Amino acid sequence: MDRPIELSLEQQFNLRSFETQVEKMSREQAQHFLVKLYEQMMLRETMYKHFLKHEWGIEPRPQFE
Repeated sequence: MDRPIELSLEQQFNLRSFETQVEKMSREQAQHFLVKLYEQMMLRETMYKHFLKHEWGIEPRPQFE
């Protein structure tokens, strides 16, 4: 893995489009958007961890009573 990971052309286009949208936001809109984006990033990380634990079989099995 000597080469750095790069964005595809489609991802680069989407990033530029997103940048244009952000430039048109007010400060309040941008702040609200950043908070929501950070929340989604944390949720995605939690989901990845859950899926990996499940896939690797290291997640504790639920206890049924």
